[in-house]
Amino acid sequence: MAFEGLSEKLSAAFKKLRGKGRLSEADVKEAMREIRLALLEADVSFKVVKQFVAQVTEKAVGSDVLEALSPAQQIIKIVNQELTGLMGGSAAKLTIASKPPTVVMMVGLQGAGKTTNGAKLAGLMKKQNGKRPLLAACDIYRPAAIQQLEVVGRQLDIPVFQMGQTNPVDIAKAAVEHAKQHGNDMVFLDTAGRLHVDEELMDELRNIKAAVEPTEILLVVDAMIGQDAVNAAKAFDDALDIDGVLLTKLDGDARGGAALSIKAVTGKPIKFVGVGEKLDQIEVFHPDRMASRILGMGDMLSLIEKAEQNFDQQKALELQEKLRKNKFTLTDFYDQMKQLKNMGSLSDIAGMLPGVKASDLEGAAMDEKLLQRMEAIILSMTPAEREDPKLLNSSRKKRIAAGSGTQVVDVNRLLKQFDMLQAMTKQFSGGKLPKNLRKMMGKKGRGGFAGMPF
Repeated sequence: MAFEGLSEKLSAAFKKLRGKGRLSEADVKEAMREIRLALLEADVSFKVVKQFVAQVTEKAVGSDVLEALSPAQQIIKIVNQELTGLMGGSAAKLTIASKPPTVVMMVGLQGAGKTTNGAKLAGLMKKQNGKRPLLAACDIYRPAAIQQLEVVGRQLDIPVFQMGQTNPVDIAKAAVEHAKQHGNDMVFLDTAGRLHVDEELMDELRNIKAAVEPTEILLVVDAMIGQDAVNAAKAFDDALDIDGVLLTKLDGDARGGAALSIKAVTGKPIKFVGVGEKLDQIEVFHPDRMASRILGMGDMLSLIEKAEQNFDQQKALELQEKLRKNKFTLTDFYDQMKQLKNMGSLSDIAGMLPGVKASDLEGAAMDEKLLQRMEAIILSMTPAEREDPKLLNSSRKKRIAAGSGTQVVDVNRLLKQFDMLQAMTKQFSGGKLPKNLRKMMGKKGRGGFAGMPF
């Protein structure tokens, strides 16, 4: 998980500060040395680290901090503020053209993930903003680039415009015209990349930019190449004047220094991050939330948003009503487990919880085989049996086990788990929820847990 090493080292530095009732200037400078080393080991640019540590030190050795009742907490607050500022301060939005279509030009080195992440971003805009995107295949050099774009386009139900191996500039112009004629309000241009920055590549990209005048030029950068990602960002920005960065493979790099350096070096914000291989694993980049995660404070807003995106609101309301009436069934049990699985691995979720390290649950995930067995068992039951498991005598259990390809012991295990959960739901029947739970469930939108699984 990104920033894992940095998080652990910063936590260790802060732990030493918390152990002291009063702090001296020497204590602060010792902590700053450890923070500097932690940032350098996370592959953050040396110049960025030097400036960051100087700014934090200047604020941390002031009398307001050293004479505070909890100086360690004050310093953590300062580090949090400076980290947020370093990464851009606030989330940067994608610019939308006043007159459609909005043209987004995806650029970057080969292997950074332009094709897949351009499609992911188009899918995000379609799902969350109700846009009607068009993907345009402007990479005529890489073998199977067009086919790859068509495959991800089909998976996301997004149309793909392609003209084979013709001039990329002509393809880009024709794609924009096609979008105007067919009601597509966004066009994502999947341009060619190279293994390294060269003048021929830049000339082609400049020609595409001049021909279609894109609303937004997004640079796709692989977070795992560390400082090379920052160097690539600077080169593309110098040549094209990019508008922002889409940082990919952030889930695969435990250092994550590129995310802390790009904004400071180029002045251009990270707008989106790819956090997994699946086509829905892309997020808006929130500097304040990322800083909070790095410092082990969690990210409850992102967790709630993730839940809201993955859970069916109508089903959540129906489930709430069933809970009130104590009518929680095996079908509901299965639906909730299936929706929870869609949220991703437990280590991803753990990283968003305050005080929980993602490494504690590294590799933990919903057991696919267990879920498949559970699904097979429940679907082998009759509707009446799902509604009332008390009907399940030994002969029925044998029939269900045979029909689902499992053993009777598996059926009994599932029923025992369900009985335990049903016993818990009885506490909430008739609307008699505990006061603190009523308070949480009563909040709407971002502050509450509407739509989350039981």
